[in-house]
Amino acid sequence: MSRLTHIDETGRAHMVDVSDKAVTTREAVAEGFVRMTPETLALALSGDAKKGDVRATAEIAGIMAAKRTSELIPLCHPLMLSKVEVRVAEAEGGLSVTARVRTSGQTGVEMEALTAVSVACLTIYDMLKAAEKGMVIEAVRLTAKSGGASGDWSAA
Repeated sequence: MSRLTHIDETGRAHMVDVSDKAVTTREAVAEGFVRMTPETLALALSGDAKKGDVRATAEIAGIMAAKRTSELIPLCHPLMLSKVEVRVAEAEGGLSVTARVRTSGQTGVEMEALTAVSVACLTIYDMLKAAEKGMVIEAVRLTAKSGGASGDWSAA
């Protein structure tokens, strides 16, 4: 098993030094799902939810969250993101959320993509909780990453 990069040789947490890493284009894709009743899904898709357009608001919230990931996850580097795309789409049993994040830098954007999806899912829940408190946020995961020394990876 490889050594954890955020733990030094004495066992203390630290921010990884990326100063010797090459600047490369890096991209990550993450996904998540909010399971809900057909009635709540119809409300979300209609645009008539009390708080407004659920999908558009969740997409904007996800973009904002990706840009602030280093403020939420203690050992993440602040990154200059070149692209953040969050999409909320109808799926069987609820709404699917996908985030694609890109940068040119010395460290990857996996945490930014996962944060974008998580916050978008939480926003969906917040906007629809008056209609259904039993919604379930599930399957938040990284599905692909590219760039950097570890190369490309895909869950497929």
